[in-house]
Amino acid sequence: MAGHSKWKQIKHYKAATDAKRGAKFTKMIREITVAAKAGGGDPDGNPRLRTAIDTARSASMPKENIERAIKKGTGELEGADYVEVVYEAYGPGGVALMIQALTDNPTRTVAEVRAKLSRGGGNLGATNSVAFMFDRKGQISIEAAQLDDDAVMEAALDAGAEDFAREDDVFTVTTAPADLHAVRAALEAKGYKSTEAELTWVPKSTVRVEGPAAETLMKLLEGLEDLDDVQKVDANFDMDVAAMQSNG
Repeated sequence: MAGHSKWKQIKHYKAATDAKRGAKFTKMIREITVAAKAGGGDPDGNPRLRTAIDTARSASMPKENIERAIKKGTGELEGADYVEVVYEAYGPGGVALMIQALTDNPTRTVAEVRAKLSRGGGNLGATNSVAFMFDRKGQISIEAAQLDDDAVMEAALDAGAEDFAREDDVFTVTTAPADLHAVRAALEAKGYKSTEAELTWVPKSTVRVEGPAAETLMKLLEGLEDLDDVQKVDANFDMDVAAMQSNG
């Protein structure tokens, strides 16, 4: 499988700043609310909600914030009515982008996304213009330090994972979407605690970008994810992460 997009790896190096912590909490709260609305407020019977809660807990979100977000999703508390939208786009160097948003005003959100793309050397595409370049997968991240590669890989494959890769100090375990939670639980039962588990768009192949195009692309991706309504962006680029780290 080709699909280990460099964007997550680069974000891993760019340690989150306190200034962005509040914005991340807001995005996590939206995901919890939408997950609870779609599948109910019980995380044991709602895998998406369980993932959203685990992500929030790993970011040290207070318990009361999580509970309030769930209640807004189930209708016990009043809250905004968010809808899920995926925008397909192209960035600098012909890189394909899958932009996932949760919004209470799609008209506002598409205008903001289009403006950010236009200023950043990209353009919005039509439905299915780039989606065919990606597969929908589950991905689990595990810190690789002090762990044996072969042992973790064997545990992942035994648990039903489709693919396993190491990118510097992080293991990435790829699963079918429906198997994400079972594989994660099996790994954690063996002592391999994940730092992240999510459904994501994994590129079938990648586009190499370098130099000014790479720098422009990084600014565009960061700008898109800074938008309040955008949850995350997946992309099909490949680049020299060490060089971007030294420049960042």
